[in-house]
Order: sequence, then C-alpha cells, then structure tokens
Amino acid sequence: MPKTILPARNEVPFEETWNIESIFSTVEDWQTAYEEVKAKLPSLREFEGTLEQGPKTLLACLTKMEETLRLAQKVIVYGMLASSVDVSNQDAAARSGQGRSLMAQASTAAAFVEPELMAIGFETLFAWLDGEPDLAIYRQYLEDLERKKKHVRSSEVEEVLAMAMDPLNTSFSTYNALTNADLEFEPACGGDGGDSRSEMEVGQSSIRGLITHDDREVRRTAWENYADGYLAFKNTLAGVQTGAFKQDVFNARARRYDSSLEASLFPNNIPTEVFHNLIEVFKENLPTWHRYWRVRREALGYDQLHVYDIKAPLVEAQPQIPYRQAVDWICEGMAPLGEEYVETLRKGCLENRWVDRSRNKGKRKGAFSGGGYDTQPFILMSYADDVFSLSTLAHELGHSLHSYLTRKNQPFVYGRYSLFVAEVASNFNQAMVRDYLFRTQDDPTFQLALIEETMSNFHRYFFIMPTLARYELEMHQRAEQGAPINAQSMTDLTADLFEEGYGEEIAFDHDRIGITWAQFGHMYMNFYVYQYATGISGAHALADRVLAGEPNAAEDYLDFLKAGSSAYPLDALKAAGVDLTTPEPVEKAFASLAEVVDRLEELVG
Repeated sequence: MPKTILPARNEVPFEETWNIESIFSTVEDWQTAYEEVKAKLPSLREFEGTLEQGPKTLLACLTKMEETLRLAQKVIVYGMLASSVDVSNQDAAARSGQGRSLMAQASTAAAFVEPELMAIGFETLFAWLDGEPDLAIYRQYLEDLERKKKHVRSSEVEEVLAMAMDPLNTSFSTYNALTNADLEFEPACGGDGGDSRSEMEVGQSSIRGLITHDDREVRRTAWENYADGYLAFKNTLAGVQTGAFKQDVFNARARRYDSSLEASLFPNNIPTEVFHNLIEVFKENLPTWHRYWRVRREALGYDQLHVYDIKAPLVEAQPQIPYRQAVDWICEGMAPLGEEYVETLRKGCLENRWVDRSRNKGKRKGAFSGGGYDTQPFILMSYADDVFSLSTLAHELGHSLHSYLTRKNQPFVYGRYSLFVAEVASNFNQAMVRDYLFRTQDDPTFQLALIEETMSNFHRYFFIMPTLARYELEMHQRAEQGAPINAQSMTDLTADLFEEGYGEEIAFDHDRIGITWAQFGHMYMNFYVYQYATGISGAHALADRVLAGEPNAAEDYLDFLKAGSSAYPLDALKAAGVDLTTPEPVEKAFASLAEVVDRLEELVG
C-alpha cells in the first residue's frame, strides 16, 4: 500500500482555513501596521518623567499606550497564526519573529509607566481617579499594582527586563522550530506483514490519529518512532529547556520572588497552596488510574498493556462525526447558556471561519485558541471526523467564547483573562457536550466511544499534566539551587514519576516514556500545566450547577466569562460557584473520574 502523505498548505480547501485576512487583508497591510507601531514608540516614550503632572497627562499616556499595544497585538497575532499553520514557511516565521520583537520593543517603551505610578503614590492616584471620570476604569488595575508593588522595579530595571524579554523568549521559538519543522520521524507501519506493509507518515498533526489507530502495530510503531525522534535530539532539547527554566528563575529573582512557582502564581493572586493541594490530591488518587489501566487491559484482551494501548479503540468502528455535525451537537450541548452564546458559536464555526481545521504538512502540533483584543477568535486544530476531534473543537470553542465575551464586555486593560481560568471555560464546554451526548446518543458503540474520549481527556488533564507539574516543580527547584541539569536527569525524573503513575499495570519503556518532558511546549510557560487539572475540576463543578438547574447558574457562569481580568481568578470563580482554594473540587472531579471507570467496567465486563 502507498505511503500516506499530508497535503501541502496550499492544497488545503479554503473553507477549512481560518480568516486571517480579517486581521490584515495582505502582507503589505501587515507591514504597514508594523511600521506604524514602530513610529508610535517615540511618542509613547515622550511621556516618561511627566506622569506626575496630573491626571490628564496620565490619561493621555495610558491612552497612547493602549493604542500602541493594541496595534502591536494585531501585528504579533497575524505573524503567529501564519507561522502556526505551516512552520516550514520561512517568510511567515520571520514575520512571527518580527511581531514578537516588536511587542518586546513596545513593552520596553512602556516600561516606565508602572514605576512612575508607584513614585506618585497610590493615595494621590486614587484621588485622581475620583476627579477624572475617564480614569475611573483603571481602579482595579491600580489596586492590583499596589498589591504587586514590591515586585515592580525601578524604571531602569523595568526597561532592562522588557528589553530582555525578546532574547530570553528564544528558547520557545527554538523549541517550536525544532519540533515542528526540523524534527523528522520514521513512518508508522501497518500490521499486515510482508512487503506490502503500509507506511503512514508520523507528524505533529497526525500523531494523535496514529496512537488511536485500531491496528496495534500502527500504534506501537507510531508511538516508538515519535519518541525516538525526540530521543535523537534529547541533548539539544535539554539545552533549550534548561534555558527556559533558567529564564523563569532569572525573572523570579529579578522581581524578588522566593521561587519560580510564586512568580507564576502571585500575579493572579493565587496562593501556592492551590498548586500543592492539587499535587497531593493527585497522588492520593493514583489507585483510580491503576484500576483504569486494569479495566482497559481486560477490555482489550491483552496480557500486558503498553503506553501505546492507553488510547487504543475499544470499539471496532469509531463513530464518524463530520465537522458540521460536530458543530450542531456542540451547539445543542451548550443550549443551557442561551441563544446568544449558541449563535455566536455557530456563526464562528460555519460563517466567520474561526477554525483552521485542516490536516496539512508543516502544521504545528496540538490545538489552541488565539487572537487579540481587536481580532476575532482563531482556533487551530486538525479535525479528523471522530469523537476526539468533536471534543477538541468543543474545548477550543470554550476558550474562544471566553475571549469573545471578555473582549466584548471589558475595556482593553481588562481584556485578557489569566491562564488559571482559561482551562475552566474550555473544559466546561466539554463537560456540557459530553453530558448532552450521553443523554441523547444511546447506541452502545457510541457510548463506549464517548467514554473513551472522556477518559482520554481525563488522562491528559488529570494524569499527564499533574505528572508534568511534578516534574516542572522539581526541575525549577534544581535550577534555583544550581544543581546539574541534563537530558539524562530530565528523562530519569520523568520516567520515575510516570512509573509511579502507571503502577504495575503498564509495561515500562524507561527512555521512551522518560522523553515525555520534551514533547510538551507547555514546559516553556512557567507552571502552566497544573492549571489543566484545576481547570477541569472547576469546570465540572460549574457544569454540575448549570445541569442541575440551580438558580442563576447559567447567568453566573456567563458573568464569569465576561469578567476578564477585572476580578482575580479565584474571586471570579467563587462568584460563579466554585472555590478552588480548597481541595474539594479536585476531590470531586476524581470522584467523577472513578464513576466513568465504573461505567466502563460495567459496559465491557
């Protein structure tokens, strides 16, 4: 059989691509905007040393800063999107790099603002707000700045930190280029034997489909060859990631935090206990995962379960779910949130081209929802007509509607939300849609496929991510202590953590499991991954409220989506009905996970 080939980007149907032209119609328009931002920077710098002159000067400065940053945001988003769908496109990669550099320049130009505000004094600033109505929207911003004042440095130091942002961020851009463009993998092979064995291309946009393939030999060779591709560059990847860890430590120390963990959590007013509570509950509930591995092994009829069997299909024929059917079901699942939410979602998917769903060569791995304050949401994924793709689409639409409602209801200063609440919105959509499908699609095969998807999602968010969070904590601590870090120590630590999680139920391949640390770009985001687990916990708690018909539950949730950064994450979640400062939501989410394992055991027993 012939080797399968992913299409080139220019061969992808137009309707499967996102509407990047809604940002800039042409590359020339992008270039014009790029030059316009550069031209604005000197006029922003002219305000340096003048803010003490009074509220009108401050308002003029903040207005100029917003105007500059909003346009810079469009420039960086356009470059990032174009590069993401084809990382081999060198022109797009160059524009993406230019956009990042430009944003760093804009941040440098604005670096004087917060130190000068602190020098003026908050008593004076709040008095200015009372006397200048157009400044009133900045109250929450100033209150938060007052809270963070011990971590804001002098104008000179802030300028240096802003200037350092661009070169320090090269760790992630290097990782992205290496893993999405330069890294090559041996093809996966079908199990039909002989000279006619089929070969299937292993790439970042195809690996998920290969490790869920019904042919065990395809899964094995795909998983092993994918891991081996990373192992071949383990020393380079370790050097790049070590640089990222040291970047986090540098930033924490420059801003006088006690640790990288505190530096990550403090800006959103999240106590470190939230992180540690999650890790402790996760470790206590590992036996639930051990039971799941056993049930899955028995359902598949294997003597031994391997990592490449974790997502092996339990049904002979996966339900086929075309893109438009997925959109319809997602809309029906989200109906409790009201007509406006549903229609915005539907039009985004079917008319406004929010979603780049093609599977093409050079497309970066994974899925994300991106955009800026003045753009529509943009979703990158590789849609594969199955229940997993439906769930991924629901997940990313949760992010996109969160962004859409935040930008629609908040001024620019509060027009972004924290990573901590981001995964609540995405997992909320998945929980709602799963509930709808469990109730309406009663075919046993579909039900089993839906359980598979549910467990696959929990596996990523409630197993992989907490395990990587444990790895991330240990590696940051080693970097903070000046301990030696190399590819072998990274691989050994990751292998040890996964061995604890897999228990006796899964055959262990030390190096291929251990290289998992290199397969996640999240490691370049300073304690991002734990938020997947807190997010799924908060999401299920809020979905339960809505599905139970609790008074004002849907309205409370929509208010949460509209809040942006006008409220601290934990406060916004408490107002919506869940308290993540306690272990209870995480414990309840594990109880829900155990119920799904019970359901699976009953179906396949």
